[in-house]
Amino acid sequence: MSDLPGHYFRIRENGATVFRVEGASRQQRIAMEPIATVNLRTGEIRPQGDRALDETDLAEIRRWIVDRAETVARREVDDILRTVDHLNLTAHWAQARATDAQLEAVTDALLLAMHDLRGVLVRRKADRLMKGGRDD
Repeated sequence: MSDLPGHYFRIRENGATVFRVEGASRQQRIAMEPIATVNLRTGEIRPQGDRALDETDLAEIRRWIVDRAETVARREVDDILRTVDHLNLTAHWAQARATDAQLEAVTDALLLAMHDLRGVLVRRKADRLMKGGRDD
């Protein structure tokens, strides 16, 4: 158990609760003391109660914020690419296997969502082109 990190981050919506991890005691128990909360959107680090965060704590929390933001951004793009795959699977399903009743149940919702998405994508692409940006 000597390989434990000094800090543990319990992920929550848009941030985390930060714990200081203290190694195993004679009873082989791990102590986790809550020391701060982090808001990823604002970058705010709030100490828990009257605790003071030392430079090691702050450096580790700041490193986690950067790493977590990169992870979330990567996952977001991956989720969108999975959506593209799912749209392709949906098209195949609609063409090859869907019953009339199934299509009736989903067609309007799909058409509205796709129309909305198309409009957003076209506007954003036009904005990029107007700014002279590359459209890779």
